[in-house]
Amino acid sequence: MSTTVTKTGSSDLRAHDLTLAYQRRVVVEGLTLQIPRHSFTAVIGPNAGGKSTLLRALARVLKPRSGAVYLDAQLIDSMPTKEVARRLGLLPQTSTAPEGITVFDLVSRGRHPHQRLLRQWSTEDEAAVTDAMRATKVAELAERPVDELSGGQRQRVWLAMALAQQTPLLLLDEPTTFLDITHQVETLDLCAELHQQHGRTLVAVLHDLNLACRYATHLIAMADGEIVAEGPPADIVTADLVYRTFQLPCRVITDPESGTPLVLPLARRPLDPTR
Repeated sequence: MSTTVTKTGSSDLRAHDLTLAYQRRVVVEGLTLQIPRHSFTAVIGPNAGGKSTLLRALARVLKPRSGAVYLDAQLIDSMPTKEVARRLGLLPQTSTAPEGITVFDLVSRGRHPHQRLLRQWSTEDEAAVTDAMRATKVAELAERPVDELSGGQRQRVWLAMALAQQTPLLLLDEPTTFLDITHQVETLDLCAELHQQHGRTLVAVLHDLNLACRYATHLIAMADGEIVAEGPPADIVTADLVYRTFQLPCRVITDPESGTPLVLPLARRPLDPTR
């Protein structure tokens, strides 16, 4: 998977003393973190551990009960919406497209933050949308209604819209959901290319720990709304960390293909037929 998205600058994103809640249920409390600039950061952890909630707060979708998120040293809640959208893009976990909208029209919405009263659709916008659809392999679906597509195809269309936004920061909440293994790898290859060749900072919530280790330059392990550990995967991923995070007994070896940590769950002991 290859893209010609133009090289962008990068932005700083950090959170201080965050408490995040849904009504009375507190999900994250007193959390502070700094996303390394120019990193591909993967957030991993068990279900209901606070990963997606944290990402929503970083993207200004969820307002913190207390604490603050800063984008380029500015309080993100105080910034104009379009200014945030020009610096930070979000692929949410679940998205609903307007009924009947085509793939091209939905991906084109990624260009809205760049529109002005006196600057409407441009050749630059056209190129950004075309490049994003080609990179995610949905160009041939351009005229199809989004609601007629499979779950995997829709996921790639939403990713194309986020890419068309061309922000230096891109937050991805489970970007490989609904994708088969081939498209999971292709999607993460594209993320790696955006990080390595185009200078973007990426933050992705991922469920597959081995894929996270293979692609991420920085890993954040979360459980029960807290950061258990963070750092380069090779430095922090151990059997002890996996057990503390997931309660999964395992071995951690070196992946012979990538040289990154590879987590092997311990084999289940067979039942004793004499019992």
